[in-house]
Amino acid sequence: MVVATAVVVAAAAGVAATVGFGGGDRGTAASGGLPPATAQITRQTLVDSERVDGELGYGATRTAASRLGGTVTALTATGARVGRGKTLFAIDNARVVLLYGRLPAYRTLEPGMSGGDVTQFERNLDALGYSGFTVDDEYTSATADAVRDWQDDLGLDETGRVELGRVVYADGEVRVGSHEAELGDAAQPGQAVLTYTATARVVTVPLDVDDERLAKVGAKVTVSLPDGKEVSGTIADTETVVETDSGGAGGESEPETTIEVTVAVADPKALDGFDQASAEVAFTAAEREDVLTVPVAALLALAEGGYGVELVQGQTTRIVAVRTGLFASGRVEISGEGLAEGATVGMPT
Repeated sequence: MVVATAVVVAAAAGVAATVGFGGGDRGTAASGGLPPATAQITRQTLVDSERVDGELGYGATRTAASRLGGTVTALTATGARVGRGKTLFAIDNARVVLLYGRLPAYRTLEPGMSGGDVTQFERNLDALGYSGFTVDDEYTSATADAVRDWQDDLGLDETGRVELGRVVYADGEVRVGSHEAELGDAAQPGQAVLTYTATARVVTVPLDVDDERLAKVGAKVTVSLPDGKEVSGTIADTETVVETDSGGAGGESEPETTIEVTVAVADPKALDGFDQASAEVAFTAAEREDVLTVPVAALLALAEGGYGVELVQGQTTRIVAVRTGLFASGRVEISGEGLAEGATVGMPT
């Protein structure tokens, strides 16, 4: 649920009926006596914010699928953390390990190959303490020798080749979320084995694509926790998610696109004790500092176009044209000649 505090100028927002100046004078006296109510022009910081429901957890859930055929013989426990070079699961008693990187494994690596996937693998091999090769985009015989040492330590056949499915890449250390297969299950290439997430507690918020302007990495937000406390946070990441649902008797799928926002809080300990709980996140869409504002209901729609306010001075009033700016929290930013902080404006019924 998204609750927008911005106010759209429309008849429903309380803008008064059309009035005119009665000629070219942009600030003539109004007729009809004093208005039934008044308000003050104030100087303030006006903030347009939106509050969106999110979920406390560990961020986006990913799936580790087997690229190998065989039998599932080991599964890392749910809730356990897995770092670089450690085992996620095993097929036919041969380990499938986690390495760090953004490029998914898509082919077997062996001498004579080159490319970004080679560079990514060699960086991991170097980080694990293996040496004797140059970290570059070439898979050489020296790389194969280091791979044999790595395979020996893992109890794998020492082939010097990295078969497709032996490693799973993630951005960093992961937390096992759930098992999608059981020990003893037959594993087929492409079959989901387990799910995982990042290890840091975060707040995940789904935004409509129309609210994409709110999803700026690095922007500050406020998180309201289930116990009523508020903590500051920062947008750490955004991702466009397209979900396909089966629709209608024909079985056709209609994609639904959202912007998944990951919020990191300034004090991670504040999230302790909350497991898969909901939280509300306040995003700031726009902010105007040190501006003059009036209630939106004080605006008058002018016959010649634009808006004005009715300035009240003693027992007389006059209509003054204004330029409007940000609308937020029932107030509107105004500017124009003859406007000052503390001045009184009419509030039409």
